Formats: sequence, structure tokens, C-alpha cells
Amino acid sequence: MGGETLELLVVLLKDRQFGLRTHSIREIRGWAPVTPMPGSPPEILGISNLRGTAIPIVDLSIKLGMGPVAVTERSAIVVIELGHLIIGLLVDGVSGMMSQPAAALQPVPPATAAYRDYADGILPHDQALICFLNMEKLFAESQDDFAFEAA
Repeated sequence: MGGETLELLVVLLKDRQFGLRTHSIREIRGWAPVTPMPGSPPEILGISNLRGTAIPIVDLSIKLGMGPVAVTERSAIVVIELGHLIIGLLVDGVSGMMSQPAAALQPVPPATAAYRDYADGILPHDQALICFLNMEKLFAESQDDFAFEAA
């Protein structure tokens, strides 16, 4: 990793911080009600209109096994693009953007085995630890659930 820098957006879920690579982020929007889709997996809240394109909205907290987000005025939808897919992620809030040296990324501790399946590591920052999520890994097994393609 050498002198590489990690550019990430820090989002909040249940008072925890998670980092997302900025290259996959298309935009950040405020919360707006979605159209439920019967028979969808529990983490898929429904679909939303993104400038004429229907995109699935996923409660990232449910996807990570943390229970549902309680929607407030601070809630946000982070729209990400993974290859040909566009997905909206419901989060409790957005903390901001940050750059960190890739060398600061620490391995996920063995005791947190579930995180190893979808995290690239842990970034210490100030007094907090930021779980650096890998969206490709997180959504790899559910690609078929997202039949919506990027416009």
C-alpha cells in the first residue's frame, strides 16, 4: 500500500462510524419515503426515483446485521454505483469526507469474524475506530436482488 491514500466518506449507523470508498459514491441525498416492493429481502426498504430511474434503497444497518435505522431529519441516502448497479444506502447520517494513509488501515480483529467478510480493515481516527467497508464484498452475494442497472 506504500504511500497510497484512502479517500472515504464516513457514515453513521447506531453511533458507529463506517467508511465507504469515495470512488463508488454517486451522490448523497436527504431521506425521502420509498415505494415498498413486496417479497424483497428485509434490508431492501423499497425503490426510489433517482431522476427518472428506479433504484433500490437498502437499510445499511440491517444489511450489516445491526437492526433497522430509525429515520430522522439527519438520515441520508448515499447513492453508490457498483459496476452496473446503482443502490441507495439509508444511513443515520453522514459525518464527512476524509483522507487517510493506506498504511493506517489495520486488519479486522479475529474476534469480529463477521466484519472480515465485508470490511477491508479498521481505521483509527481521533478517539474512534472506523470500519472501512468494502461495498463490492458486502453486496457480492445479493447482486441478483438488484436488477436495476446504472443509467
